[in-house]
Amino acid sequence: MAQTADYRLGEFTFARGWHMIAEAAKLGPDPMPLRFFARDLVLYRGESGTPHLVDAYCPHMGAHLGRNQTSYIVRDKERIQGESIRCPFHGWRFGPDGRCNHIPYSDQKPPKAAVIKTWPVVERAGIIWMWHDEEGNEPDYPLPAFEMYDDPQWVRWAIDDLGELPQHPIEVVDNMTDFAHFVPIHGSRDIEYFYNEFDGHVQWQMFGAGHRTLVQEGGPMLELDTWYTGPAILQSSMRGQYPTHMLIAHTPVEDGKIHVWHALMVKTDKPQATEEDVPAARAYQQASLDAFAQDFEIWTYKKACLVPMMVRGDGPTDKNRLWYRQFYNPLARAPEFQKRVNGRYTVVDKREQRKDVA
Repeated sequence: MAQTADYRLGEFTFARGWHMIAEAAKLGPDPMPLRFFARDLVLYRGESGTPHLVDAYCPHMGAHLGRNQTSYIVRDKERIQGESIRCPFHGWRFGPDGRCNHIPYSDQKPPKAAVIKTWPVVERAGIIWMWHDEEGNEPDYPLPAFEMYDDPQWVRWAIDDLGELPQHPIEVVDNMTDFAHFVPIHGSRDIEYFYNEFDGHVQWQMFGAGHRTLVQEGGPMLELDTWYTGPAILQSSMRGQYPTHMLIAHTPVEDGKIHVWHALMVKTDKPQATEEDVPAARAYQQASLDAFAQDFEIWTYKKACLVPMMVRGDGPTDKNRLWYRQFYNPLARAPEFQKRVNGRYTVVDKREQRKDVA
């Protein structure tokens, strides 16, 4: 299992950015134990419904805040009070700022050291997202809006939880510039255009081609606009009679291991989607998941590619890895990497070739 240091990405073990940590619907009244970024965490909803994310262990005597079913604090449903979470061991209570705000058996003011680390989280598009930054900075770019999620014409996605993948996230992000895999893995044919564009913390892949089974020969090609916002959120829009919007999210569990999710929304031709539209949308989502599974199988069994052996026609993987380094180094260095990679890199564009001939 290759780690960040093996890829020589930068100073930090884990990337700065927004990361998915849970499907919102799965977070009920009980705290949810999680493990990401080589840390044990606890996600919980305050009584307002607002999600909060804290380190898992009580600083008093080390109890796990989210793993208990037998304490009377749990049985008496005293675990969550207001926006605070109470330790099941001795009942110390911690607010969303991480500070202890109540010790039930002591009249002493809570010690200043009685603090647990907290993490910024946002609930959006049916997902709970965490901001991670080893420097502790506030988010330097916004979480995507996912406007389609609240547009009544769209059938909202279901979340496909694909579990853990024993790969570093760079192996997944490499797909953005991997032109050469589309024909043998995904069955593309008659590729009309493929290019990448890097713009600050966003990377684009623009692709148009036929397909062995999804497109009739001579019919309209599949056109996909795909982009990463930061190091861990991929979105892809496909145009057509029923436009789709795909999400792939991956979050480090340990250094060299990630958790992966997939989802897809479908736009109907009605002012408002109904339950009748859901089966067709889920069929679209399954087809998207089947295509993603072709990549996922390769990643599951491949060894780490620390230094790609590039040849003409592969795509600008070197640029992708340079772009990715901005998230593993201090924020002050981000412009340095962006300046070295920003711009458009075209592998093939027959549309432009025809314009030149004309």
